[in-house]
Amino acid sequence: MNFKRKFILLISLVLITGFSIFSFPRYSGLVRLYDTIIFYPFQSLRSILLGFLPISIGDVLYVAGGIALLITIIRWLRYLFHFRTQKSQLASSVLNTVNAALFVYLLFVWGWGANYYKQPLGKEWGLYISSDGTKADKRKNDSIMLVSFDTFLVTRINAYAPHYHPSTFKDINERAITYYKTYTDSKVRMHGLGLKPTLFNYFLERTGVEGYYNPFTGEGQISTTLPAFIMPFVVCHEIAHQAGIAAEGDANLMAYALGSLVNDSTFNYSAYLSIWMYTNRRLYRRDSAMANAFEKQLNKLTTAQLDTLDQISKQYDNDVARYSSDIYDDYLKLQQQKEGLRSYGNVVSSAWQLELRRMNGQETTIDVP
Repeated sequence: MNFKRKFILLISLVLITGFSIFSFPRYSGLVRLYDTIIFYPFQSLRSILLGFLPISIGDVLYVAGGIALLITIIRWLRYLFHFRTQKSQLASSVLNTVNAALFVYLLFVWGWGANYYKQPLGKEWGLYISSDGTKADKRKNDSIMLVSFDTFLVTRINAYAPHYHPSTFKDINERAITYYKTYTDSKVRMHGLGLKPTLFNYFLERTGVEGYYNPFTGEGQISTTLPAFIMPFVVCHEIAHQAGIAAEGDANLMAYALGSLVNDSTFNYSAYLSIWMYTNRRLYRRDSAMANAFEKQLNKLTTAQLDTLDQISKQYDNDVARYSSDIYDDYLKLQQQKEGLRSYGNVVSSAWQLELRRMNGQETTIDVP
């Protein structure tokens, strides 16, 4: 392809990118149309083509992409060293790289990323949280909510702990797929859900990442070295991404809604414990003494499991983990999640509202918009 054609391709990609960035945030109807005619069929197709493979093709593509990027940088250094004679080759290579980056970004947006522009899941479910009143009133109401929910969760955790049974990743994954098919109306529940072990276990451990969704292949990956007691919740969270729920707080809400609804004490326990950690951490910032008092009410099994998580956190508390967290925080902020990593904890209020609603009626099917 000559330089002129490459430049025309660049202009075309820039225009399509601009249209995507401008349109999706402004027109909710476009996101719903995108889900119906693009994402749902595409996610199902990717799962049919790649789901039977035991390894993550997405992981392989990331490795290949990293190698290609390294080769490109080395090539640029060589061109710069011989700039006078190879400046045209450098310009052509830079243009190729920019075009490739724009194409990858568009594949990300149209393959899955447009789901970031959906309205919050709590709002979709009608879990209304009043924003009226003064700042002091809001803070007081939030504190009352945290204490009420913490009390509820501690009671549930202690009730389900004796019935908790650790399972393998394969078993948890199969059960989670079944629960999504049985308890939700996800449009991709028949073809499109299910996780794979990541090829990057060592790296994920050291960066504090539990799992991730690959927007290019539609695969969900998880670190199989995760403690068994939080794995059901993490699996349900990553599958939520496959179902078209992009925001991290929403994926947590979906994982909690499903994990606490199914007739499975291991999933119930994992859901209550995972959300309790967000709730108690948030309460700790308000009243550390009360948060510590709630923690002391937990049973011996749960206390030992929390100690395990603390040990893991201390073991991998390093510059690499902090740097990767900062990068992901910036990524989330670019994807309509203004609070970045703190958006994970946004599940607390909505999850409590969900429980209050459940107290007034029986929930049988979970809506997945």
